[in-house]
Amino acid sequence: MEGDTLSGFGGAPATNGVDTKVLNAFQSSFVQVQGLLDQNRVLINEINQNHESKVPGDLSRNVGLIRELNNNIRRVVELYANLSSLFAASSGGDGRAMSEGGSVGTVRQAGHKRIRSGMD
Repeated sequence: MEGDTLSGFGGAPATNGVDTKVLNAFQSSFVQVQGLLDQNRVLINEINQNHESKVPGDLSRNVGLIRELNNNIRRVVELYANLSSLFAASSGGDGRAMSEGGSVGTVRQAGHKRIRSGMD
């Protein structure tokens, strides 16, 4: 995989395994995000249909569908936060690539607050 580039990520080919790993992590995260967004579209359509039908059973089902939608949105936000951390860390915050000694920070969640570490 050395020398591979990921389409849509611009110019220079990856020169070592670390850069390729970063690009693969981006691709994997974007695929996950797209899957969640597609699932959300289906959920929203079903929620709208249930709401328009005004059938009590359908309206009750919306409670669970909305919870699922909210959980998916949380997961998308988390994936984007991780991507942001990965992107910042891939340049080491000081212009250095990860292969030159940069490190990846982590994002941990505590309740509804995100706590960032490794990004100081």
